[in-house]
Amino acid sequence: MRAAGLMLASTLSFGVMAIAIRLASQSLHTFEVAFFRNLFGLLAVLPLLLSARRAELRTRQLPKYFVRCAIGIVSMLCGFWAIGHLPLAQAISLTYSTPIFVTIAAALFLHEQVRARRWAAVAAGFVGVLVIVRPGSTEFSVDSLAALAAAVLGGVIAIQIKQLSKVDSANTIVLYTYSFWVPMSLIPAVFVWQWPQGMAWVWIVAAGVFGTGGQVLWTHALKLGEVSALTPISFVQLPLVSIAGWLWFGEGLDRYTVIGAAIILGSNAYIARREALLARQRASSAATAGAVPGE
Repeated sequence: MRAAGLMLASTLSFGVMAIAIRLASQSLHTFEVAFFRNLFGLLAVLPLLLSARRAELRTRQLPKYFVRCAIGIVSMLCGFWAIGHLPLAQAISLTYSTPIFVTIAAALFLHEQVRARRWAAVAAGFVGVLVIVRPGSTEFSVDSLAALAAAVLGGVIAIQIKQLSKVDSANTIVLYTYSFWVPMSLIPAVFVWQWPQGMAWVWIVAAGVFGTGGQVLWTHALKLGEVSALTPISFVQLPLVSIAGWLWFGEGLDRYTVIGAAIILGSNAYIARREALLARQRASSAATAGAVPGE
């Protein structure tokens, strides 16, 4: 129950972050919104990092962090652009396709064995993406491609974090990620710079604080519970942003987004369930091997 509560809080935090990004994008360029989200996110997480042990924050993987963060910035800019220019429900629905690309990246870069049933779930997820994006129709746009690019790069980032976490702690990853993200996101922001005015400050601070809070809550939730049980809770974000889009931005919810999102979410739930099942099988096999006399 505690893990479920943390995951729900994380989901709501990410939903608020998306709404804040959309509101900030009405008066600020996407590049600036990304910079301020990172800056205030770093400030929000500093107390946690300062309480960590100094030895825990050391790393020998700086080049890998640089590459991971460079890809992360491009993914973030694409995702923020989509949130600022697409209906919220459509932008968030497409971000849910990230686990599909994580599965593909794991097979390509980590050489993980992906069997037929998970490939079938990946294929189903692609169908859901196509239903939302509708290539060749009048509804197809570059903004949709930006959301899809963010999801693809998000899959690559997930694999990179998995590799980094084999050596470094979660606090180390957070510290170096934000340390690179802030200056990296400042570079494109400088070319479109204008100082935020009035309520824009509220939205960019909210984006940073709730985005970072969502990440911390998500990490702790996964430490306490299984991915397969917690993943469906994250789908609460979609109705939250859909209602916000309808109330605050006058956005409707078209049937293609609903159908495509349902297919993607179903695919995600199956992939998460299979990965959790395989993880338990591997753990059980390892325990059995370790119990063999003489081993």
